[in-house]
Amino acid sequence: MAVGEHDEERPARTLSGRWELFVWAASIAIALLVLKQVFLPFATGNQYYLVIFLGVTLPLVFLCYRTRGSAGSADDGAGHTDNPGPLDWAFAAIALLVGLYPVIPLAIGDAGGGFDAFLDRQGILSTSDVVAGALLLVLILEATRRTTGLVLPLVCLAFLGYSYYGGYLPQNWDIAHAGVDFSQIVNALYNDQSGFYGIPLDVAATYIVLFTIYGAVLSTSGAGKFFVDISFAAFRKSRTAPGRTAAMSGFLLGTVSGSGTATTVSLGAITWPVLRKAGYPKENAGGLLAASGIGAILSPPTLGAAAFIIAEYLETSYLTVLLWAIIPTVLYYLGIVFAVEADARRFGAKSVDVDTPPVGKLLLRGGYHFASLGIIVVFLALDIPPFTAVVYATGVAALFALISQLVTGGSVLTWLRGVADSLAAGIRGALPVIAVCAAAGIITSTITKTGLGQELAAALVDAARALGPNETVILMLTVVFAAVAVSVLGLAVPVTASFIISWVVLGPALSDLGVEPAEVAMFIFYYAVLSEVTPPTALAAVAAAAITGGSVMKTMWQTWKYTLPAFLVPLAFVLTDNGSALLLQQGFVTVVWVTLVSALGVAALAVVTSGWLVGPARWPERVLCVPAALLLLYLQPLSIAIGVGFAVVAVVVHLLGRRTSNEQEPDDATPEDRGGDAEPAAGDGGVRREADEQQHG
Repeated sequence: MAVGEHDEERPARTLSGRWELFVWAASIAIALLVLKQVFLPFATGNQYYLVIFLGVTLPLVFLCYRTRGSAGSADDGAGHTDNPGPLDWAFAAIALLVGLYPVIPLAIGDAGGGFDAFLDRQGILSTSDVVAGALLLVLILEATRRTTGLVLPLVCLAFLGYSYYGGYLPQNWDIAHAGVDFSQIVNALYNDQSGFYGIPLDVAATYIVLFTIYGAVLSTSGAGKFFVDISFAAFRKSRTAPGRTAAMSGFLLGTVSGSGTATTVSLGAITWPVLRKAGYPKENAGGLLAASGIGAILSPPTLGAAAFIIAEYLETSYLTVLLWAIIPTVLYYLGIVFAVEADARRFGAKSVDVDTPPVGKLLLRGGYHFASLGIIVVFLALDIPPFTAVVYATGVAALFALISQLVTGGSVLTWLRGVADSLAAGIRGALPVIAVCAAAGIITSTITKTGLGQELAAALVDAARALGPNETVILMLTVVFAAVAVSVLGLAVPVTASFIISWVVLGPALSDLGVEPAEVAMFIFYYAVLSEVTPPTALAAVAAAAITGGSVMKTMWQTWKYTLPAFLVPLAFVLTDNGSALLLQQGFVTVVWVTLVSALGVAALAVVTSGWLVGPARWPERVLCVPAALLLLYLQPLSIAIGVGFAVVAVVVHLLGRRTSNEQEPDDATPEDRGGDAEPAAGDGGVRREADEQQHG
């Protein structure tokens, strides 16, 4: 499965015949260019490489993505309705020309040829420079529209409009500025490192594309199936095993795809039949699949594309970002596990016998799939750049795939074709991210030129100050405003774009209030990711509902229920100094007690969302657990003590309520009446009966 086939971006075309062969060959050539840059970089500098990279990848977007989102919107006249048509080829040709224009060694119009001559004209672009830059701007917006929808291009146009018309705003407004001439806008985008060729595109061209290739090689080698099998084997036969398997498989599959929705699709195809047999209602199973899948973007060692941008923005190593993500990832999946334990009892889930070899035998047969992941971590620890580490890891994964092919009777030719397909799939999977990163340069360039980011950050803090009586309340309100803003923005644009926009706009506001850059970056990153499971546009939940056949909106709310603890944990990063321990920013002892307290807070939230403690949790216990969780996650001694008090009271009330209920029950009370392992409710019976019929059919 291609990495980008089921991501937050729109699905790509299904090409056929010579069109598929052409794109396949072009993608392999680009992959070789990327690999060449790792070991033999261009002597003319990184911007020269970025110009070439964008110039050769942007045309592929028009060939691989439709004018509209539905299949068959482009027709080549030969009956292949999903292949590119004349308009797509025209766009691709123009994109190739204007994309490579800065490095073409021929004089065009009134401009001298060559990259050095192009750079010498910075600030005083020729007419042909402005025309080429304007065309590239339009094509990047169109490529972004095709891959992500209309919202992000409209946001970019709004920033461009602000840049050009800022001089017409009332001069007493803080966001007013002198206005930027169109040629200077093009200059900033086309002939400056803060525009199209800024940090976002640099990260896409040097990190993200290599990791998508690595994921494609891992997937081709059979790592995905191995990770699911090892999850089934680890939990064996118990009523909680199906849910635990879905959670663990989601985490492991994330190392293959690095994409939340793609992981959900892969996970659902394999584990949904097991969840159905176990008695999970369709919406609950879909929610579990989406929540487990979206965790792939949060989980080391691959994380999502925004993690690489964090490393570049903060000028730190990617290994450091991975370390920051460890404890939050554990807390995220801990919340899912708590919900799984509750669901298994609340739905009366039953064990399902899955025919898998023992863990030891699976590890002997396919344990080598973990080797390449280990190589990435070890090489990063040795201060080897991540783009070099992932190339070596890809080579190791490919080598093991060759050995596996030969052992199972395959041929070297088959292996070579698999490697070539993986290279092509890696490039094609990265195309939406490349378009988004190029478009993000429009926003970052505008903010840099106009100072808009600082003004918006100041406005956010001023709004909090108007409502808050002291610095603590001001920080709380600013953090809540920022969390809502990132979540809302993420409903409309992909994770990468959401992070970049939020970083340049909201990051300064939090920094001005004394929050450290690492906490700010991870806070924004997590909310950008979690927007992918937020109704009403939770695409991972939509994909899960398509697999289970459940209601889309109900599946979205179930997904939100599973991930609610993750929505509150990032608040702990930024509200108190102790919160930085969750990112391994403090000593060992502090990290341990902060992690334990946070885990207790997550458990309290799980009681609220799942409605289960020792037995069914009634409303008094659930209400008491709300302040317990919030106070525990504030991570200050006094608030922790009060939070523990609320949690203890909730447990006591729950146990007393169960005791009273048991004393009042008649002798013929059902297990459900006693709060024990009940059979599914009437609405779930069809699922159980269907599972039984399929099991015994």
